Amino acid sequence: MTRPDVSFEFFPPRSAPASSQLWTTITALEPLEPHFVSVTYGAGGTTREQTVATVLRIHTTTRLNAAAHLTCVAASRHEIDQLLQTYWEAGIRRIVALRGDPPGGGAYAPHPEGYRDAAALVAGIRAIGDFEISVAAYPETHPAALDAESDLDNLKRKLDAGANRAITQYFFDTTVYLRFVERARKAGIAAPIVPGVMPVTNFVQLVRFSKMCGTAVPAWLAELFEGLDEDPDTRKLVAAMVATEQCRALAAAGVESFHFYTLNRADLILGICRRLGLKPAAAGLKPGLATDQPPPARDPTVP
Repeated sequence: MTRPDVSFEFFPPRSAPASSQLWTTITALEPLEPHFVSVTYGAGGTTREQTVATVLRIHTTTRLNAAAHLTCVAASRHEIDQLLQTYWEAGIRRIVALRGDPPGGGAYAPHPEGYRDAAALVAGIRAIGDFEISVAAYPETHPAALDAESDLDNLKRKLDAGANRAITQYFFDTTVYLRFVERARKAGIAAPIVPGVMPVTNFVQLVRFSKMCGTAVPAWLAELFEGLDEDPDTRKLVAAMVATEQCRALAAAGVESFHFYTLNRADLILGICRRLGLKPAAAGLKPGLATDQPPPARDPTVP
């Protein structure tokens, strides 16, 4: 099996224990040498400060390529452009560009002085600097889209505006992803479409979140987790098995890149990646990333 290209997604911590957990996870996953790691941006930009701080800390204290999530919601063009300039001057060269969702749900409305959608945001990012830009794709169609074709047209607009790749929402039916990629290629989309993979550890939460993002939860998955609410160890085993088999099926179909939604946990990701043939690098990594001690200085002009 070809060594897979992977990326990992984290969310910014909101407490001291959560921060400790995140940096323990980063320390554990850094030796896998992912293509990049990304840090999410809360609905309505609610985690902006934490996102920026986490991205900059990853960039300055590790050898990882940090990518910052950025949305159109609740910010003017000027504010977004200033943030992009901050990232560029700090040496951050990767952005995950998203339309974003308003806090508390409800219908999306662009900021009156902001970017109207993700395609406009991508074009704005391109005007600031030569960032590597990832955008979102939805194999099962975005819940707010009129239909599957208009959703695919929107993806093409984002890529035509200058995005380098698309990362999909998580899914559980491999054929759904493969058919989506086939449709995208027929529509003239040539950019990489990286499958998003999320190991399931809390099935109840998964069902609730999947309803919001339009991901189908198959009956066979529900059966696997049935009766395991009070058995976290078995849940982890099942989660690892499901995600590993999904990745192996995708690899057998020719997929070579995977984006993992880590939920700030390393154990399942390490096991899945090892089963895919991805082992940690042997040496040369900085110690102590799980502490809150200030890191050695790094030249911010180096990408």
